[in-house]
Amino acid sequence: MFENLTDRLEGVFKKLRGHGKLTEENIKDAMREVRVALLEADVNFKVARDFVTTVTEKAIGREVSKSLSPGQQIIKIVHEELVSLLGGLQNRSSWMADNLSLL
Repeated sequence: MFENLTDRLEGVFKKLRGHGKLTEENIKDAMREVRVALLEADVNFKVARDFVTTVTEKAIGREVSKSLSPGQQIIKIVHEELVSLLGGLQNRSSWMADNLSLL
């Protein structure tokens, strides 16, 4: 399941990297493919819809960083939203600390 999701996302990002400049249409097409990939990976419909909506809004409204290509900028936004969706880095470290046992 995760391999298929990874392959689908890599395919979307590869297409985006091929564009010199991203348009609203390119972003929406890519996010449509991301939504389908998430749904095929059994992600809840509402979660997938909200995730794609948030990423689309941020991608369309954000200026591209000079240090990143447009494709890399989308990857960065998707990464940030996935981390946020999964609880962020703060929650991960506190969960790990709570579950450590001394032997």
